[in-house]
Amino acid sequence: MNARRIARFEKWEGLGNDFALFAAEELTIEPDLVRRLCDRRLGIGADGVIVVAMEESRPRMIVYNADGSRPEMCGNGLRCVAAYLVARGKASVELVAQTDAGDRACSIRPVDESRFEVTVDMGAARRGEDLAITIAGAAHLFHTVDVGNPHAITFELYDAAAIDRIGPEVSALPRGGTNVEFCRVEGRGLIAVTVWERGVGRTQACGTGACAVAAAACETGRASFGAPIKVALPGGELEITVAPETRALRMRGPARRVFSGEVVLP
Repeated sequence: MNARRIARFEKWEGLGNDFALFAAEELTIEPDLVRRLCDRRLGIGADGVIVVAMEESRPRMIVYNADGSRPEMCGNGLRCVAAYLVARGKASVELVAQTDAGDRACSIRPVDESRFEVTVDMGAARRGEDLAITIAGAAHLFHTVDVGNPHAITFELYDAAAIDRIGPEVSALPRGGTNVEFCRVEGRGLIAVTVWERGVGRTQACGTGACAVAAAACETGRASFGAPIKVALPGGELEITVAPETRALRMRGPARRVFSGEVVLP
């Protein structure tokens, strides 16, 4: 009889976008295992799994969506990783994390033993060509912005039923898929956003999505470069600033440790 293999993990969330975090030595990842771990009835339950590795004393974040796919970047996940490393005494409150989208500098402020505020330099936004799609005879137009991963953004108003219908179709349109943000501008510095996340579906928040929305709002005159923009997601608010010359992005928001535990691996 084979001995059971047990892996230790910590559950973290940023504005309700939740992740199971594992040290790299705890498990070998494959898509089917990710799907099992993320199952909210039969597993830990999460929007994704994050593996944290130390490469030459530098942290590296490896992210998997709930469907087992691997995105290039995850803003909420990165805040959780930075806080996780500080909470475990593995890093100082100023660190640079390696991601599939490049290095990202993080500044971490502990609030208490489980809650942290994290500011991240998220790299530069790159605007792409508009994305057009016709669904049920109606035309829809989305701005595209790359912030290390792809996003399709609309400032047209859609109700909940339309989001659930249109979101997955827009998400699947480009090769490799895209995240989709449905936005409502509520003031010069406040934008409400609903996210359809590639490989996950509706989520409570998306850090890279908030950055992409802020960049698109600045590019289209709906918000101001260089000024803090509040992006209100179902799980709470993130503060994003877009630099006028470089389009460099800075994100500030919370990360919270929910619990730690052990899981029996199949």
